[in-house]
Amino acid sequence: MSIQLKKGILDLCVLSKLSLNDSYGYDIYQTINNVLGISESTIYPILRKMVKEGYLTTYLQESPEGPARKYFKITRLGKKHLENLKDNWITFVKDVNSLLR
Repeated sequence: MSIQLKKGILDLCVLSKLSLNDSYGYDIYQTINNVLGISESTIYPILRKMVKEGYLTTYLQESPEGPARKYFKITRLGKKHLENLKDNWITFVKDVNSLLR
């Protein structure tokens, strides 16, 4: 998949993952990387931007494997934004598929 396509859907992927459960940065990265093949450095600026925009909040949670981890939690605003992104994605895929036929 091209880099431009990946960049366009990363917000959707991050919010979708966090809509299922709170998670920390490296776990979010691993989940998305397994599907899209992204670099680890790609995910952290997106998470910071989403916190700044009010789509996510953070909290620290102790880890049995070392220092406390920063967890990300989707906000009500983030859930609304996710629904808009999903609707846009479904429309986009439908429109592109109609051109490919």
